[in-house]
Amino acid sequence: MIRNITETVRALCRKDFWIQHSISIGALPTRIPTGGSVPGLTQPYVGRAEPVATAGEERVRLQDVCIVHGRGDSAVVAVEGADLEVGAREIVSIVGHSGCGKSTILRAIAGLLPNASVQGDLSVMGRTPEEARKSGLISMVFQEAVLAPWRTVEKNVTLPVEVARGRTRKPTRTASEQLELVGLGGYEKRYPKQLSGGQRQRVSLARALMMEPEVLLMDEPFGALDEITRDEMHTELLRIWENTHVSIVLVTHSITEAIFLSDRVVVMSSYPGRVADTIPVDFPRPRRNELKDSREFAAISQRIRLCLEKNR
Repeated sequence: MIRNITETVRALCRKDFWIQHSISIGALPTRIPTGGSVPGLTQPYVGRAEPVATAGEERVRLQDVCIVHGRGDSAVVAVEGADLEVGAREIVSIVGHSGCGKSTILRAIAGLLPNASVQGDLSVMGRTPEEARKSGLISMVFQEAVLAPWRTVEKNVTLPVEVARGRTRKPTRTASEQLELVGLGGYEKRYPKQLSGGQRQRVSLARALMMEPEVLLMDEPFGALDEITRDEMHTELLRIWENTHVSIVLVTHSITEAIFLSDRVVVMSSYPGRVADTIPVDFPRPRRNELKDSREFAAISQRIRLCLEKNR
């Protein structure tokens, strides 16, 4: 079994990053006000004065992308005509019903759909997903942290560096610095079995950031955590994001999570997956968990739920 795990780890690392797997609608306002005080914000809510990124700062681009699994009579259209742009240091969430193609889009951005036909314009930093991946520009975090149980926390974090062997740019941060960034300073010599679920996910995040990617892909990274820990990880992720240059594309089933973390929420229609709407989230940063209880937050949540219901 250990041999199989080791071979899997090596195979995944040869792709230059780890893939981790286990792996109320009421009478609420539909227009978001542009002034006043909103709970959970450290400054008055006045809306965003300017976009997060300009066209010249584009990190991810999908234009009229179609993804088909299989061939001939067995071909299945998973995603059809998808358009998506992610700017520098922007956080974009993708939500939708199960099977709508959310994770398929994420894997396409990562260049991890070898058996699927991906048509249309898809680029990361102006390169193909495969080129971006090999250059260390993309990293990925999945729902459950797959940590090598026989390696210390520090050794788990540095594993991508060991496997890359000079094929990508050398990291400027040490493992200890990455662990400090994710709130695990002093945990270098511990083993995964000594950590809680939230701590293990922090280690996987530190590992994903070790090669200092430009784009971080996250597929339901907090789905396996309890609600209290998940709320803590939301604020932690935003704190970490504030200290890095990374752009984030997040897939989630949680509307609350999508709104709280993101600059924009992309709503997918059901099979075949299409982009039904892109909803801006203009709350200023930094954000606190109290924001989730505000009327303005609820209004955006209502809009997303209505869109999901309409495009089931």
